[in-house]
Amino acid sequence: MERAARLLTKLKSKNLPLGQMVCAAWPEAVGKTVARNTRAVDLAGTRLIVEVESMLWQKNLHGMRHQILRNLRNFVDTAVTDIEYRVAIPRRPPARTTERAESAVPQTLADDAAGIADPLLRKLYLASGRRGA
Repeated sequence: MERAARLLTKLKSKNLPLGQMVCAAWPEAVGKTVARNTRAVDLAGTRLIVEVESMLWQKNLHGMRHQILRNLRNFVDTAVTDIEYRVAIPRRPPARTTERAESAVPQTLADDAAGIADPLLRKLYLASGRRGA
């Protein structure tokens, strides 16, 4: 709680818009577990938009919205009156580096690809070789 108070004091001193302050207070208002599976995105009028991982999270958090709103008001003086939970599109994991991709193809294919100057075409050539193998 003390850490959150320090964070919000810093945010207020930077004169951030209310929406950013509410989004920054979200993890402290809901706790670690919920914060790992959700993300406050924006403040639309008096409604806080929150992305959730699944419909199950959406349903469970909807029932807790009054408690969460009360917690948010403890951190930020705000007129947030409702929370809208949206199921987020799953994020893609980081792309593998080209070194790893090239090591997964036969050496002759990698040698041939070395002669291709354009990096995008080289990557496409290597990818097509992996599918064909």
